Amino acid sequence: MKRLVVYLNGNPAGTLDQDNSGLLSFQYGSAWLISPEAMPLSRSLPLQKERFKGKRARPFFAGLLPDEGPRQQIAAIVGVSERNDFALLERIGGECAGAITLLPAGMPHPGSGEGRMRELNEKELMDVIAELPRRPLMAGEAGIRLSLAGSQSKLPVILRDSTIALPLNDTPSTHIIKPEPERFPGLVANEILCMTLARSLGLNVPAVAARRVGNTPCIVVQRYDRVVNRDGAVTRIHQEDFCQALGFPPEKKYQQEGGPLIRDCIKMLRDWSTIPALDIRAFLDGLIFNVLIGNADAHGKNYSLIYQQGQRRLAPLYDLVCTLAWPELSKVPAMKIGKSDSMETITPTHWQKMAVESGLSWPLLRERIADLSQRTLNCLRDDSLRGASNDTAIADHVSGIIEVRAMSFLQNS
Repeated sequence: MKRLVVYLNGNPAGTLDQDNSGLLSFQYGSAWLISPEAMPLSRSLPLQKERFKGKRARPFFAGLLPDEGPRQQIAAIVGVSERNDFALLERIGGECAGAITLLPAGMPHPGSGEGRMRELNEKELMDVIAELPRRPLMAGEAGIRLSLAGSQSKLPVILRDSTIALPLNDTPSTHIIKPEPERFPGLVANEILCMTLARSLGLNVPAVAARRVGNTPCIVVQRYDRVVNRDGAVTRIHQEDFCQALGFPPEKKYQQEGGPLIRDCIKMLRDWSTIPALDIRAFLDGLIFNVLIGNADAHGKNYSLIYQQGQRRLAPLYDLVCTLAWPELSKVPAMKIGKSDSMETITPTHWQKMAVESGLSWPLLRERIADLSQRTLNCLRDDSLRGASNDTAIADHVSGIIEVRAMSFLQNS
């Protein structure tokens, strides 16, 4: 039997075990269950004395790990099987999404994590960014235990003024740097334009900025699951994505692979959010916006819940990208609107079908689609929107795609 202690905001909440057959199980600690600070790690792992075994335990913990490509690379670097969730978490589970830290049993928790970082000068940062495609999340580097879901190269960092540092061991990061992959030129400008447009519309999104590291364009995203206090200390805020909350393993993040449906997401918000009316509306706004910008990759792991001050709320939107900018990418929506099989053929009939399936008011949804479409057109006329991306050619191309889609939505509403 192997064991990891699962910490939530530095407090031992329970243990993750792996038996000799490789089966995972999780159990809350008795002290945690009676603690005034007790809260579940996940909607799919409610507070209880009984142990969660196998398929009950795996979705949340596997969901902390990177997706297939980076996962395979990391497994090879650290010398474990890519299918061994436990072994991967043992090696890289120090700084995860939300407020989770995993440490081997018997290893003392180092405390607040303050001061354990490695500052990078510009040359060192260039070297790290250049290394990420071959060494995701800097896996295997001494003192670095970082894990984030997703397939794109990214790196959690500590950003203070103009200084960038790598967090060591369990030190919380403040930002995420995502360098532009060679196979998707223009991705950074695309994402910055879409995120900036969303903010202009009043949608809840984290702050983003463009940064060039050497010759590599990067997007720097402020972490919404971290709070920098007045004294400079960083506090983790717990979160989980919709797949984790609904109990879907990460390999089923797409609807066509058995992943969450829109009606599943809305029902969960209705039952679980502390202010469901606001969160359902915000989720629908995010859904409409992703369709407006032509993002076919808005799957179940691209929406999250955040747990703060006793509330369970929809997290800010993230990973907003116009995937239609690359014609070779799939146009099948990650979560289908009324069973539509293409982002290019979604009609009011599809939206109405989705509304009926999800128990929503179709007149109110139709009004919201029209409102967001019109305001999107208004925002696209603002030249400053394109300037935020530092690449006017890409910004003009993506803006053109979105403009055509918004006009079509208005004409058909």
